[in-house]
Order: sequence, then C-alpha cells, then structure tokens
Amino acid sequence: MNKLRWGILSTAHIAREKVIPGIQKADRCDVVAIASRDTDQARRVADQLGIPKAHGSYEALLADPEIDAVYIPLPNHLHAEWTIAAARAGKHVLCEKPLAMSAAEAEGMVDVCRAEGIRLMEAFMYRLHPSWIAVRELVASGRIGRLLAVQSWFSYFNDDAANIRNIRAYGGGALMDIGCYSVNLSRMLFGGEPVRVEASVTRDPTSGVDVLTSGLLEFDDGVATFACSTRAEPDQRVHVYGTEGRISVGIPFNIPPDRPTQVFVTAGGDPPVAPDTEVLTFETADPYAVEAQRFAEAVLDGGPTPIPPEDAVANLRVIERIFQAAERD
Repeated sequence: MNKLRWGILSTAHIAREKVIPGIQKADRCDVVAIASRDTDQARRVADQLGIPKAHGSYEALLADPEIDAVYIPLPNHLHAEWTIAAARAGKHVLCEKPLAMSAAEAEGMVDVCRAEGIRLMEAFMYRLHPSWIAVRELVASGRIGRLLAVQSWFSYFNDDAANIRNIRAYGGGALMDIGCYSVNLSRMLFGGEPVRVEASVTRDPTSGVDVLTSGLLEFDDGVATFACSTRAEPDQRVHVYGTEGRISVGIPFNIPPDRPTQVFVTAGGDPPVAPDTEVLTFETADPYAVEAQRFAEAVLDGGPTPIPPEDAVANLRVIERIFQAAERD
C-alpha cells in the first residue's frame, strides 16, 4: 500500500498532542520527520513520538527528499510564508486554520500551490468526521425540513498575554482562532456565502485582540448566529433548525478521538432529549486521523481535495466582513 510520507513543520502543542498521533493512526500515512529551530527540541519530540528524523530548521525539512507532504501548525502569521516555501519545495500542504491572515494572502497561497501542482488543504478536521458527514446528509435529505437557522457557540479561557492567541500581530483573537469554525460550518450547511453580515466585537484593552465576538450571517435561505469567546468557560454547541425538526451536535468542534460521539435529531418536543428525539451514536474516530487519511487518499489516488483551498479563502472573506461590520456599527 502506498503511503504519504509526512514532515511536521514545528513542535507546536497541537502537533504533539493531537495531530501527529492522529496521522500515525492513519494507515496510508507515515510521519517520517519533524522540524524545530531548536534541534534538541526536535530530537526530543521525535523520540517521544517515534518519529525517525529530526531537523534543526524548517528549511532542512523542506529539502528532505523523503517527505511528500507537510503539516503546518505554526502561528497564523507564518502560514503563508511556509506554505509557499513548502509548495516550491514540492511538498503537499495541510495547514492549520485559518489558512492565512487575510483572504488576499490566502489567495496568493492557493495560486502558488496551483502553479506548482501541489495539494493545499485547510485543517478543519471536524468537517470530515462521520458525525458531521451525517449532519450534512440529514440537512440535505430534508430530514428536518427546509434549513432555517444555525446557532453556535465556542469558548475557552485564556488571558495569558504572552500566548500567541492573544497577540494581534500573530493573528490572535477569538474569531480567527475559534469563531472561524462557526463561520465555516454555517457556510457549509447553507451551501453558499452570506448576503448580509452584522457583528459585535469586544476587544482586550491592552492587546487589542477580540475576546468576545458575535455575529449574524444572513444567507439567501436562512440565518446563522454565533458567538465565540476566549474569556469564558470552555464550551461548544451547535444547533441546526429546520421547518420540521432540529439537530444538536454533542461535541461539534473538538471531537474526542477516544470515545463515541452523538448527534440528536428531534422532530418536535423539548430539547435536549424528548421522546421523539433520535440519538445517533458514531463509533470512535479520531478526527485528525480521518483528516490525514482523506488528504493522503486524495494525493495518492488523484481524487479531489476533501476541503478545497478556495473554501479557506471564502471563509476568510466572511471573517473580514465580520470585523468590518463590527467597526461600522
């Protein structure tokens, strides 16, 4: 069986704790190298995770002929630079969300990857999980009637001024870090782009990053409302409403890799679980393993990229409209 050989561009926490273990579970993937600007750190992480090679620079990893694809978990402001460098080195790219600091920057990344014949995908791992594939099919099939509204909330607490999520120049803030999920799922379910955007943004008075952002995205056929915060009790919720029913997703974004997940489909009555609610349970599936497997299959078998990079550009356009709407009001 052909396998996609991965290099990991950084020893970031999400790479060490979530993504690398996920990739290693995918049967068409091999993690063969990791890079850090600190050679000792790269070696330590490589040893901890059973990765054969450790590089002391990102450039050295990109020059490694035994690597087919890279995963980029770097801070947002470095995504474009290293995606373009990877593409020019002939490596396919799975890049963390958001793809770039702006839609224009993301367009440039897409253009370079297309010119180099390189696959590029934004790492919205939730979209490929069986639970979300089922939700999309339920909505498309008319199980809850005509889709009217999507409501979502995503939050965690982080007031560490030194954390990259709280540094505006690095692309920090609630909307870019977690609100992007709400924008993405709303566009995905409605199958298009919002025709009107309204928003409210509360910023940290010192750092300037948004710490509480809410928005209304009006589509041709319905509306999505969302709120996200980096200064609230950790939680995440998604509710999908139609003319004949509703869907609630138990853990919509940070889907656990080690236990089953549930989706609640209700045709009437009171939430969360009424007599007429069907509970759909999905077997344990690591979302990062699913993401890596689907990306590898596309590269190795020549199929379509599971999440086209143009979608990442469109998502950033809506994020920019949200910030603009908040400033306007």
